[in-house]
Amino acid sequence: MIKITGIIITYNEEKRIKRCIESIIPVVDELIVVDSFSTDATEEICKKFEALKFYKRKFDGFSDQKNWAIHQAQNPVILSLDADEILSIELQKDIISLKQNWNCDAYYCNRLNNYCGKWIRHGGWYPDKKIRLWDSRHGLWNKSVVHESIEFDKNTKIGHIKENILHYSYETIYEHIQQLNKYTDLSASDLQSRNKKVSLVKILFHSGWKFIQDYFVKLGLLDGYYGFVIAVISSFSTFLKYIKLRELYRKSNCSGI
Repeated sequence: MIKITGIIITYNEEKRIKRCIESIIPVVDELIVVDSFSTDATEEICKKFEALKFYKRKFDGFSDQKNWAIHQAQNPVILSLDADEILSIELQKDIISLKQNWNCDAYYCNRLNNYCGKWIRHGGWYPDKKIRLWDSRHGLWNKSVVHESIEFDKNTKIGHIKENILHYSYETIYEHIQQLNKYTDLSASDLQSRNKKVSLVKILFHSGWKFIQDYFVKLGLLDGYYGFVIAVISSFSTFLKYIKLRELYRKSNCSGI
């Protein structure tokens, strides 16, 4: 039977961290929380769980923070959750069963996203597969600035658990737009660092196609009003990312755009 270390990184997550911890404790043998010096009640809430190991560490990127946490773990098999995620009851049962029948090096889980109180099942938001359970001897988080992922050895065997991680993504549209501004800043900087450039024609095409793809091709329209809202904001995110990229080049007096 394998043992699992759960890992959560936090910053000002007093509204969400309790339910995340309560969902992961039943399935792990060790739980580590790495906090980036929260100024709210996150630390106080975490420390109410006696078995939990709580660390404070200056934030230097999602990947570095998570990899640092892995190096503190007693067990090589890691279950990584974000503070706004919980394990469904069904997924808890599947993971407990896997501990006695571990036959892959890593496992995808489906992620079901809750947007403004509605579960979103279309528009590219589901099943939103994520690898969150894996043997860290086969892979660690990469250095991507946004949308970090795990880089594995070539021969890593990856399975799929069909039950859901429940992700409480955004409580309000305002919160989504705030986060959008942050991530498009990071995405534009990342693209510039890789010498990526884009024309005005491509900006218009990619932005328009993003809406068509999410709302019509991927059936976001079946999620009603919020399916439409998500498709529009996703399209605008593409637009914003690329115009920010162009602005970065203009400010650095680069040519060729």
